[in-house]
Amino acid sequence: MAEALSATWDRADFDHLVNNAGYGLYNPIETVTEAEFDGLFNVHLKGPFFLTQALLPLMARGQIVNLTSATNRVATAGVAPYAAFKGGLEVLTRYMAKEFGDRGIRANAVAPGAVRTDLGGGLNDEFEALLAGQTALGRVGEPDDVGRMIASLLSDDNAWVNAQTIEVAGGYVI
Repeated sequence: MAEALSATWDRADFDHLVNNAGYGLYNPIETVTEAEFDGLFNVHLKGPFFLTQALLPLMARGQIVNLTSATNRVATAGVAPYAAFKGGLEVLTRYMAKEFGDRGIRANAVAPGAVRTDLGGGLNDEFEALLAGQTALGRVGEPDDVGRMIASLLSDDNAWVNAQTIEVAGGYVI
């Protein structure tokens, strides 16, 4: 894969990678099938690992931002595999920071809380109110709330921030 990409992109033109693929599966542990488990693993952990590996030879310097989840900090029924793989991505982020730091490449994670997106089918009014009540700010996030944090981490303004997970969750307090 790296050879195909290097034929297309010049190394000097590639500074940032944001691993932001994801989907939700909200089932109790005892009902998750092996196929569902494998699908979550492939998207949330295997995909970012191998995409980063493929693009790394094209990065002369820069930043990697991996999107994880605030669900890693609380045990919420029905999200165990999703949270486990997002948690694994947080650990992988720290290893990326360590392994790539001498190349001038930083790696950080952003852990969104409840954000108004289509992930998991979107939020109905009742569920949104429940989630908003679990934050110190009393609301769910907007995509721009997360996007501004990602942009900040990609900027040189945060050149000393590395190997961190930054929760963008409005003060998720349950």
